[in-house]
Amino acid sequence: MPTPVHESISEDFQYYEGAEACHMEDIMAFGTTFLPIVYSLVFAFGLVGNLLVVFALTHSQKPKSITDIYLLNLALSDLLFVTTLPFWIHYKIWEEGFHNSTCKLTTAFFFIGFFGGIFFITIISIDRYRAIVLAANSMNNRTVQNGVTISLGVWAAAILVAAPQFMFTKLTENECFGDYPEILQDIWPVLRNVEANVLGFLFPLLIMSYCYFRIMMTLFSCKNNKKAKAIKLIFLVVIVFFLFWTPYNITVFLETLSLCNFFPDCDKKRDLKLALIVTETIAFIHCCLNPLIYAFAGEKFRRYLYHLYRKCLAVLCGGSMHASFSSSESQRSRKGSVLSSNFTHFTSDGDASVNL
Repeated sequence: MPTPVHESISEDFQYYEGAEACHMEDIMAFGTTFLPIVYSLVFAFGLVGNLLVVFALTHSQKPKSITDIYLLNLALSDLLFVTTLPFWIHYKIWEEGFHNSTCKLTTAFFFIGFFGGIFFITIISIDRYRAIVLAANSMNNRTVQNGVTISLGVWAAAILVAAPQFMFTKLTENECFGDYPEILQDIWPVLRNVEANVLGFLFPLLIMSYCYFRIMMTLFSCKNNKKAKAIKLIFLVVIVFFLFWTPYNITVFLETLSLCNFFPDCDKKRDLKLALIVTETIAFIHCCLNPLIYAFAGEKFRRYLYHLYRKCLAVLCGGSMHASFSSSESQRSRKGSVLSSNFTHFTSDGDASVNL
């Protein structure tokens, strides 16, 4: 993600005072080769997976639910994020081709998409908590209209939180990076890193952990033979988020300490720079997994993929095969709820997005 992301993309890799005495040419060469390859894979899989989610949600004939709204916005956030990667690939390889406006917009979309994705994952966790733990009290509030209003608020929050990450970005001598006023040169990069760690990782992780812990406690008290599947999926959501984002955020924290001259040793700076490159790419892969975790686990999305498969097969075979979301299929999908009937009334959104 964020903070040093685009400084690390910048070819000079200069973070530290006295960096001229600490040679980084080999790490720079590794980044030039490694990052474009991984960015290309993330772009391809993230684009396809999240577009499938958008198509499945917008082409479904069933009435939309509040969870559909959140999943749609999560997919749009990830799409906004991954569509900036080709620009960084081009910039990384050819070191040119950016105009100042392209530099600013690409950086802005990158960070807005990042924070938007994290925030919508958190909102989905809160929504699941309200739907299951607070089922009776939240029944009348979990409407599509409220979902749209909350989603607009999340986008506004994402723009507000992302602003410090890109507000000083500009094109200088063919390099797209933060050009801070002299009075902010020392403190602003530190503040960016702290914001990324706290608002982009720590708070969302704590909220998700609390919500899913309470959900699991509720499921344990529910007599249903499918609750084990739901609990496994809850573990998957939290563990995947933790595994993919923790290494990068630890590295960002260490980079913050380095900005404060805690690591004057050249070897430590080199190791940290290499760690930023590797952990950054691991974190980016998470946006490719969001469709699998939050969407494709639901029956509706599996049926939509089957619909696309049959349609493509019909085109390839020259036949006329038609598939659609029928009302009977919609009814069957609702029967797949993992909760007992007394919970289904409050928790079934018709999407089974997290099988809860």
